Amino acid sequence: MNVRWIKICTDIFDDEKINLIESLPESDSIIVIWFKLLCLAGKNNNKGVFTLNERIHYTEEMFATIFRRNINTIRLALTTFENFGMIEIVNNVVTIPNWSKHQNLDQIEKNNEYQKNYMRKYRSKQKEIAKTNSKTNSKTNSKTNSKTNVSSLERDIELDKDILEPKGSLSGSPDDVKSKSYPYAEIVNYLNQKTGSNYKSTSKKTRELIRARFADGHDLDSFKRAVDNQVALWWHDFKMRPYLRPETLFSPKMDGYANANVTIEQIAAAQGSKSNGCPRTGLNNDNGRYDIPEGVYYIDAAERMGGE
Repeated sequence: MNVRWIKICTDIFDDEKINLIESLPESDSIIVIWFKLLCLAGKNNNKGVFTLNERIHYTEEMFATIFRRNINTIRLALTTFENFGMIEIVNNVVTIPNWSKHQNLDQIEKNNEYQKNYMRKYRSKQKEIAKTNSKTNSKTNSKTNSKTNVSSLERDIELDKDILEPKGSLSGSPDDVKSKSYPYAEIVNYLNQKTGSNYKSTSKKTRELIRARFADGHDLDSFKRAVDNQVALWWHDFKMRPYLRPETLFSPKMDGYANANVTIEQIAAAQGSKSNGCPRTGLNNDNGRYDIPEGVYYIDAAERMGGE
């Protein structure tokens, strides 16, 4: 499910915790970081759990890179949020308690399920019309019956829609219904989120590639695995980074990208290791590169911003 917005109460700046934060040093930066956390939780759509994928969770260094903030400010903000109960650290993973409850994600899922049932019923009635028309001997009668049946179908569908979907519900735009069978936007937005790109889900070529991969038997998780694996391997390689794009990742080679067993050693090697083969540790302040403790994937802050 693709979440394009999050809920924020209009009286948030009257909240006691926000008022206390405003009395702290660097309060403005801390509040900005809180809103960035909320937006990132919405983009990831992982029930408020900050993980890049099943194996990699967001670290303080990764938050500093993504939010473009000093690492010490990030640490201060996270400590403040944890003390105020705004976040919880579970097994070193940052989480926002009761995220789904406060964001009404259950209601969005119900509306998405309605759309699926709506389109399933529509297709079923179309098949019934086609079957009826094939048995009609007269062309005139066939045309008459077809028009009558289609009109009846449309009335039935609209009636069903009025009954099942109250006015004002989150049903999505007509374009959403047309493309419902393929999650174009969710796939492309996921790629944009992981790479900082701005590819369009409306691109004809991109949609053709997505449909082709679904025809090959891939699902939404396959696309996300392909993106995660290649971002981990290519992001720090200036020659390969330009290939983090739909025409490469979603090409017929996607099966290899999605099903590759990317190891921590490969990730460390891709981001740069010492000559002895051991991953670097700590922060090298001379070149702004974040080093790689075992089992964690970091993003290079300087390269993320387009530096050298």
